[in-house]
Amino acid sequence: MMNARAVLLSAVASGQGKTTVTAALARKLSRAGHRVAVFKTGPDFIDPMLLGVACGASVDVLDLWMCTETQCRALLAAAAASHDYILIEGVMGLYDGLPSSADLARRFGVPVLAVLDVSAMAQTALALARGLRDHGPVPWAGIIANRVASAGHAAMISGAASADLAVLGHLPRQSTSLPERHLGLHLPSDLPDLEARLDALADALHLDDAILAALPPLAADDIAAPAVPPLLAGKRIAIARDAAFAFIYPANLRTLSAMGAELAFFSPLADQPLPEHCDAVWLPGGYPELHAAQLAAGRRWQTSLRDAVARGLPLWAECGGMMALAQTLDDGHGTRHAMAGILPGHIRMGSKLAGLGSQAWHHAAGELRGHTFHYSQFDTDLVPQQHCQRKDGRDGGEAVYRHGSVQASYFHAYFASQPQAAAALFLGTP
Repeated sequence: MMNARAVLLSAVASGQGKTTVTAALARKLSRAGHRVAVFKTGPDFIDPMLLGVACGASVDVLDLWMCTETQCRALLAAAAASHDYILIEGVMGLYDGLPSSADLARRFGVPVLAVLDVSAMAQTALALARGLRDHGPVPWAGIIANRVASAGHAAMISGAASADLAVLGHLPRQSTSLPERHLGLHLPSDLPDLEARLDALADALHLDDAILAALPPLAADDIAAPAVPPLLAGKRIAIARDAAFAFIYPANLRTLSAMGAELAFFSPLADQPLPEHCDAVWLPGGYPELHAAQLAAGRRWQTSLRDAVARGLPLWAECGGMMALAQTLDDGHGTRHAMAGILPGHIRMGSKLAGLGSQAWHHAAGELRGHTFHYSQFDTDLVPQQHCQRKDGRDGGEAVYRHGSVQASYFHAYFASQPQAAAALFLGTP
């Protein structure tokens, strides 16, 4: 029986504090003994990691285009069957993007909980909330006022509420918050005091439990994730995973396992060589530029990769993984670091976004969907074997390179969108 109550936390724009409030609410509900599942709307790696620490479980993304509607339904159904609350953090503003967070809320009947930065307003917050609710319209849960200055400020906002525009709670302005950098928030591994920060946020969050508990249960379809063929049965895939290569969707690991692959992890930052008896390698994205000196000093991981490629092992390298395979990496601070030297070319970090948005790779085995988000450039004489296509159908997507047994791109693939194409990456087939 499904009794989970779900809310989608959204806002008028980015920067309103959605991640902070979602993390605070997840930690508060979890500490109260509730089983809490958290999702993130849209392509994202970092926010789900932080939210996963807040709720104590892995966090999947929900994206009607990248993940497909069927995958989203299956994820929500599984969560609703085993949790008391489902929190979905939106992306950008409520109606931004195609599909938007509002589209997701309407498609699955999830009420919107608006996170509003009220640091420069009071009663006007209710007018903004009414506009957010009625523009779509969307199913509605209420408001959480963020960055509240005082108890009096909170009282002014709650005093303007009505039965149809309820204020579920507020979060006072915080002297410390979750820090950011060029690709978003810091990784949990970079924040040794993250647990304390999350507990402090949960303590600071004022919540009307009665209003939250009165929300109707989510009407989730009782469906399972689509079955996948055992295309990788008997294959052992080496996967880089550490602070430099941390951008891994949980769904990607599940998809590889469901296709029969054995997953073996290693850490280039710890200079670990590839695990023994591997049939293929995956270097996911991450922050190699922040750890370039340490990666450059590692000889065992570089040598083992070069040996694997020389033996013809299929290697899929995406974004940060591709950067680590280049000859050098310019970290943007005037230092050039030697990388594995498997791909001819050089990486230059920049101060502006060089690629952003959802894209599709029209692979021979089917359309593999994903996204791109990077600040660096790859200067290479390699001729792309193909280019991805932007979500809106325009050309100009990321290049996909093939060099021997290596395939590499700035494109981050969501394997569950097309398992056959994902399997081909590790079988060495075109």
